[in-house]
Amino acid sequence: MADQPTSFDLVVIGSGPGGYVCAIRAAQLGLKTAIVEKRETLGGTCLNVGCIPSKAMLQASEKFEEAAHHLAAFGVKVGKPELDFGGFMAHKDKTVKSNVDGVAFLMKKNKIEWFKGAASLAGDGKVNVALNAGGTTTLTAKNIVLATGSDVVSLPGIVIDEKTIISSTGALSLTAVPKRLVVIGGGVIGLELGSVWQRLGASVTVVEFLDRILPPMDGEVSKNMQRILAKQGMAFKLSTKVTSAKTGANGVTLTLEAAAGGSAETLEADVVLVAVGRKPYVDGLGLDKAGVKLDSRGRIETDGHFKTNVAGIYAIGDVIIGAMLAHKAEDEGMALAERLAGQAGHVNYDAIPSVVYTAPEVAAIGKTEEELKTAGVAYKVGKFPYMANGRARAMNATDGFVKILADAKTDRVLGCHIVGADAGHLIAEIAIAMEFGASSEDVARTCHAHPTLSESVKEAALSVAGRAIHM
Repeated sequence: MADQPTSFDLVVIGSGPGGYVCAIRAAQLGLKTAIVEKRETLGGTCLNVGCIPSKAMLQASEKFEEAAHHLAAFGVKVGKPELDFGGFMAHKDKTVKSNVDGVAFLMKKNKIEWFKGAASLAGDGKVNVALNAGGTTTLTAKNIVLATGSDVVSLPGIVIDEKTIISSTGALSLTAVPKRLVVIGGGVIGLELGSVWQRLGASVTVVEFLDRILPPMDGEVSKNMQRILAKQGMAFKLSTKVTSAKTGANGVTLTLEAAAGGSAETLEADVVLVAVGRKPYVDGLGLDKAGVKLDSRGRIETDGHFKTNVAGIYAIGDVIIGAMLAHKAEDEGMALAERLAGQAGHVNYDAIPSVVYTAPEVAAIGKTEEELKTAGVAYKVGKFPYMANGRARAMNATDGFVKILADAKTDRVLGCHIVGADAGHLIAEIAIAMEFGASSEDVARTCHAHPTLSESVKEAALSVAGRAIHM
């Protein structure tokens, strides 16, 4: 550590997808770059306790569910499967390790200096680092990027102990499958992790304050996903708030009320997962000392091009306005690095997809019908059900649909919403279409391989003009 240089063109604070991608792109463009991370491993929340471990568990739990309930329909007899819980968790840990080790390799490959410790702004282009190994060091940088991500949010009066009342982090490291799991929050994280433990045998109840799950998504998507998940066994208490949580020898007793107020009821659980959102992680960064402004929601203010109000200090990812998505942070990191190198980096915020990795998956990009109606935009709708797709039938994966929204006058694609198998992959086609300003006719006239699920996207595009073939 003593031999590491301390003067850089760029210092990136935080090594999540936004931070490490920004560092790599800057190094590719010739900037002398350092990254500061207080964890002992790189990758931030996403790789360590977020996207990657949760997807490993989702995939493994789907395999268990498939063996238990679905393989027989394909003529495959395996008997009753047995859960090897240790092996299940080992798969998650192995997946995490391979990914964080991969990022460490990329740091070396791109000659990026990695400082292990907690960073704070010291003014005048300086960053103090309290090193994990002991002692401190001060880095000097022409430019500093704040990419510290986000942290879990709790509810008033509910204390997360990561044992019986857990956050998403705790949900990745339970020591056994709970018999009764209550998820507070019907958003992406709650539904994904609730799905994992339900497939492994937990009885799962989702409590949501609003009147539907997946609140930011298209209303039709929310309605259909609730129906599908309920069919799988997940229970829902919508328009409901949690007023207290008391732990005891037998688990947790929740007190619930209608969101609009009313008489109280109780709900018993062995484990309660609090999944009500995330907040920008800005604690301990010395923003006050450096004079960096925050907005009313605790996010770092920027000018739309990642600049803060302090010269030489920039911010990307979950700490600034916008969706808290790893790929959004990555694109911002690349765009910022290119700007710092004198190029013209840009992020198209109208074409950022989002995916819910339940089974089936949910994927969305662009505007919802509700947003277009509110904005007074005239639009056309094209829909196609998975039930009418030959490959979906062959896969026994007929739940879901593709919906494309196009401008009524120009036919330009304004949004797409998919419920169904591999939705997260299928949405990429529409992301490219929207990035290049394509019309629904452009998508419809593009040849799609047969038989594939992607034909459902083509058929939905055809349906915009009322000419779907297979429906």
